[in-house]
Amino acid sequence: VQLVESGGGLVQPGGSLKLSCAASGFMFSDYDMAWYRQPPGKSRARIAHIRASGLKDYSDSVMGRFTISRDNEANTVDLQMNMLNTEDSAVYYCNSIPQLSTDWGQGTQVTVSS
Repeated sequence: VQLVESGGGLVQPGGSLKLSCAASGFMFSDYDMAWYRQPPGKSRARIAHIRASGLKDYSDSVMGRFTISRDNEANTVDLQMNMLNTEDSAVYYCNSIPQLSTDWGQGTQVTVSS
């Protein structure tokens, strides 16, 4: 199982970023996928979830601002993030549900700062 996150960077408050996760090593279309984030000094937490069926749900902290999507042909799951604020600064990770490996990808750093 391999998960490679990309798309992070430095953005001003109110800005947007789109993250992407490339997955391999498992039957991607059969699995739910999720995005997680880990702010400095805090635990990793799930923020967006897309089921194999396509149904989506979000944490309260990102509801209405972030959109998760998947491409089963390309084996990717994306996270469109709008109206970013400083509390969104974190390392962002993707993973399958259930988690198929104890290892996580390297994540992608998102920093929201003026």
